[in-house]
Amino acid sequence: MRKIAIYGKGGIGKSTTTQNTVAGLAEMGKQVMVVGCDPKADSTRLLLGGLAQKTVLDTLRDEGEDVELDEVLKPGFCKTRCVESGGPEPGVGCAGRGIITSINMLEQLGAYDADKKLDYTFYDVLGDVVCGGFAMPIRDGKAEEIYIVVSGEMMAMYAANNICKGIVKFAETGKVRLGGLICNSRKCDFEKELIEALAARLGTQMIHFVPRDNVVQHAELNRKTVIEYAPTAAQADEYRTLARKIDQNQMFVVPKPLTMEELESLLVKYGLAA
Repeated sequence: MRKIAIYGKGGIGKSTTTQNTVAGLAEMGKQVMVVGCDPKADSTRLLLGGLAQKTVLDTLRDEGEDVELDEVLKPGFCKTRCVESGGPEPGVGCAGRGIITSINMLEQLGAYDADKKLDYTFYDVLGDVVCGGFAMPIRDGKAEEIYIVVSGEMMAMYAANNICKGIVKFAETGKVRLGGLICNSRKCDFEKELIEALAARLGTQMIHFVPRDNVVQHAELNRKTVIEYAPTAAQADEYRTLARKIDQNQMFVVPKPLTMEELESLLVKYGLAA
């Protein structure tokens, strides 16, 4: 089983990219589980047709420790398996602890056991947070492949570079490696070239450039992935291509983060080119 975590700046389209990629893998016949690690619990809604899934933490609060796997794991598009960690009540507790609790519970309930025949587990992680419970997928070996969703915007690149620093730290004691950057386009000037240059400086690859297309928003309004909502659309094929590239990927590295000065120099170079 391949264990993947998706990180990136908040609002970069991480959950949308994850769910559409998972849909592409599931369409290929892969057995995939998605574990939402965001307190908003929106990491699986497109795979579930917009259904409000009860989170692991809500289930524990309501029912105590006596929980069955099918209470927290729901079937989604193309037999995907969907879990939402959830978070604490507003103003109370730490959301990162919810991820730790959820993953531990899934292990206890046998969600990862060999008889489940999983090909992939995806962790969709909140924003660019690589500390505390939010770092658990990479800190404790739950995820071994990291993909970072990024765009040509400065703060998205800054977040990607910062996440790489976290990967370096945890790579020293574990198997976690960077699988590549996914550019979720914001139509910035020279965006593809900029992210390719950033990837090269980090010692990795831009595994795919996802163009901007309004069909993504239309699909979300209809509570579906693009692959389910508009299977013949060009954008659906972009996600299928991304899924295929991840499935075939062999490039896993310990990244080489840039200094702030190097990052700004890269941005200025392509900004001036514009």
